[in-house]
Amino acid sequence: MSTYTEISFTSDDGLRLYARDYPASSGPARLPVICIHGLTRNSADFDELAPLIAALSRRVLAVDVRGRGQSQRDPRHENYNPVVYAADVVKLMHELGIARAVFIGTSMGGLITMTLAAQHSDMVAAAVLNDIGPVLSEKGLARIAGYAGKAVALGSWEDAAGFIKDINACAFPDNSDAEWGKWARRAFEQIEGGRLAPRYDPNIAVGMQTGKLRPTSLAARMAFRRLAKKRPVLLVRGALSDLLEARQADWMRRAAPGMQYVEVPNVGHAPMLTEPAALEAIAQFLATVP
Repeated sequence: MSTYTEISFTSDDGLRLYARDYPASSGPARLPVICIHGLTRNSADFDELAPLIAALSRRVLAVDVRGRGQSQRDPRHENYNPVVYAADVVKLMHELGIARAVFIGTSMGGLITMTLAAQHSDMVAAAVLNDIGPVLSEKGLARIAGYAGKAVALGSWEDAAGFIKDINACAFPDNSDAEWGKWARRAFEQIEGGRLAPRYDPNIAVGMQTGKLRPTSLAARMAFRRLAKKRPVLLVRGALSDLLEARQADWMRRAAPGMQYVEVPNVGHAPMLTEPAALEAIAQFLATVP
């Protein structure tokens, strides 16, 4: 496992933001990879995938989107949206002198990637969309809205692991107790009084809870088509996913016939990308990208 350095940078509106920087292994320099997590998650979700990609001679950046992990919380909840998130990623790339990158976007991270492609097409060389697209299932959106942003304060790491298991067991039926414990350490932090709370601002979910996040829109479909038309794209779908069901994935494959596709068996929303099927597909995909 390779190590990473911690990057702190400032958004255009003054927030302190965070990213992990995994150096590429020795070998011919290749385009860097930028990993963007899901709605309630953070950069730690890529702590197993990022070193594997770095070993392929690619620098890997895993970001904490504003309001998550070690990035500062935004006092204006309306800024928790893909357009603002995409601007933050652009700022990071400019500060590091990165003109183009390959993006791996899990769930919300994929929406941010599509937004980037729509606004800064030249910056996105290729993309992996992890269980996300421009057409989503109302069933999955309702499930996520049922827990995202809800106030939680737990007394122990065992409680935190149990909480994570309760909301994710339907998507990861094969996870062991040790795996749930690992997820808890990624998703929770200790707060005042020794209790544990999720590592995100509850206000990130305001848009979802107020119905502003719709299952589809013309803008989202156009952004996806633009992403898939001009560059290599791989769609990873969990076979049990309730957010990107088979019919939504089929729509994407019809809309973008050249898009590569892999389905991860017995996993729902969203694959961790360390599953054998996902790892193999990502390695093969990256081998075709400069």
